[in-house]
Amino acid sequence: MVYTCVDLFAGAGGLSEGLRQAGFTILAANDFDDHAATTYKHNHPETIFFDGPIQDIQAEDILKRTGLKRGELFCLAGGPPCQAFSVYNHQRGMHDERSGLFREYIRIVEGLYPKWIVMENVTGMSSVEGGLAIKEIIRSLTELGYEVECKTLKAEEYGVPQERRRIIFIGNRLGLPIRFPEPSHDGVNRPFVNVEQAIMDLPEIGVNGGADEMDYTQERVCEYQRYVRDGSLMVFNHTSPNLSDINIKRLSYIKQGGSWRDIPVDLLPAGMKKAKRSDHTKRYGRLSLQGLSSTILTKCDPHWGAYFHPTQDRVISVREAARFQSFPDKFRFLGPKAEQYKQVGNAVPPLLARAVAMEIINVMNEHEAASEEKLIEVH
Repeated sequence: MVYTCVDLFAGAGGLSEGLRQAGFTILAANDFDDHAATTYKHNHPETIFFDGPIQDIQAEDILKRTGLKRGELFCLAGGPPCQAFSVYNHQRGMHDERSGLFREYIRIVEGLYPKWIVMENVTGMSSVEGGLAIKEIIRSLTELGYEVECKTLKAEEYGVPQERRRIIFIGNRLGLPIRFPEPSHDGVNRPFVNVEQAIMDLPEIGVNGGADEMDYTQERVCEYQRYVRDGSLMVFNHTSPNLSDINIKRLSYIKQGGSWRDIPVDLLPAGMKKAKRSDHTKRYGRLSLQGLSSTILTKCDPHWGAYFHPTQDRVISVREAARFQSFPDKFRFLGPKAEQYKQVGNAVPPLLARAVAMEIINVMNEHEAASEEKLIEVH
């Protein structure tokens, strides 16, 4: 079977990358962000790309360009923009126009009528207005003939070296079971991939240093490094942002695994000088070699979390952020540096997407094996 797929709200292509690693063929994708679209096209040159807002795209356009008939597509994937549901958005709610973009995804589901659907979003979707969006998604897809379930998955349990929680919707109209992938890492029998394994083979750079293309300076020394470096002859996007003099001074006080609590009170930002010791737990944090990365956001801003390198006095580079998201090194991000960080932070970790896709393939293989067994019994 050819596992054909269309990826909506594709961004730079993290979800597509994971699906591709699992064996899916990404026929078409869409996003309205110009920089993300440029990155996607560079890394997925074989995929038909629909630029612009999803509202301007019709299912018939996708069918025509891909040569598919309605009902032939294997999987429709997508991650509608999550800012309206994010806990980092203090005005989040269903009143935000972005909160309704999942309806555009459902509209395309109706038009393409794929066999399977995979949708991703932030866990905040479950707490906004009592999970109203989740209820509407499941109800709408059920009315279209799909069995749908959703579950919060932890990225670190699938080999991603980062604390990240995402709601994953899986559904099909084939009457087949819906299964979420079993974790490959439990932190005990198989330890999580840590910061040291994720990034410490990369070349050493300074504040506002690095380059868009660099040679490797160390050998790969662990399974994760072999995965990310497979097929790549050099390091891309290994550039770190500038830091103000005051932040460089603050950083000098922060020990590995430490945070704003290590900074003398007189050097703290004005708004944090009266903060309780229990507040802002990861602000101005320095990563620990043996720990997981903080959740990679659209800015690796030290005021947002633990984004200081564990041993070098700087913010993590775009490539290091991409490593924490489980992007292979050969996946290159294009556009201004700030846009590259944004693309990385908005992405679905490829290894998480791959695990979901592999479980769907397992279900299909079991179904086909059972069907063949029944045919043998009949004959």
